[in-house]
Amino acid sequence: MSGPPADLPLTGRRVLEGKRVLVTRAAGQASKLSEALCALGAEPVDVPVLEIRPPRSYDALDAALRGLAAYGWLIFTSANTVRALVERSAALGISFEKAAMPQVAAVGEATAATARNAGFAVALVPENYISESLVQVFAARAAGQRVLLARAEMARDLIPDALRMAGAHVDVVDAYRNVLPEDAPKKLRVALEEKIDAATFTSSSSVTHLKEAAEKAGIAFPLAGVQAISIGPITSATLREQGWEPAAEATRSDIAGLVQAAASLLRG
Repeated sequence: MSGPPADLPLTGRRVLEGKRVLVTRAAGQASKLSEALCALGAEPVDVPVLEIRPPRSYDALDAALRGLAAYGWLIFTSANTVRALVERSAALGISFEKAAMPQVAAVGEATAATARNAGFAVALVPENYISESLVQVFAARAAGQRVLLARAEMARDLIPDALRMAGAHVDVVDAYRNVLPEDAPKKLRVALEEKIDAATFTSSSSVTHLKEAAEKAGIAFPLAGVQAISIGPITSATLREQGWEPAAEATRSDIAGLVQAAASLLRG
């Protein structure tokens, strides 16, 4: 497996002409990736395997939002988490502008940008866009602090476990769920009627949900003859756990990095 060179010249070049690339992001969130692939000449094949739904219960999230002033830090691990908190706060009549706010940490610039657009002042963004990087730069600041981590249901426990070991008091609440859309198996069957050159993965959930869609569609997983392109090391680890060795991994864990990885792998 190899990542793309950092200086790969892409602007104005259709280096992916004729390539069909599977895009697994949630409906409504795939456009940036699909448009970037299109600009390079690829045919993006959208098969959303993630659908954002409310948590099974709002009790823990509501209690945390009503008690935000008690926290020293609020951690966002995805733009979806930001949107979920904003929507739920509005439903509760809570104004972030008027509330006493904790400091905010975000994993990645895309998450940080979403948070800033929602009115949050982001105090910390790690250099690398993965949870491990946040832990590395944040652990020293977390000691003795009360930290709120709002995230997707069933997300990994790396951040809260590491911060607790560093001496933080961490409350974890479910802000939303990722579920498999009902039509994902059918869309996958249709997509595979023609050759797919590669599949892009932006999260561990996109890997496990694509596997679930394939199983429901009666399709062998990993997908035969399809190269996997991962957004970063955690997603790559999940691919390996599922028996699919990534053919490429982004050197920068964001959409631009993923597109670079696709171009490096697939260009003629």
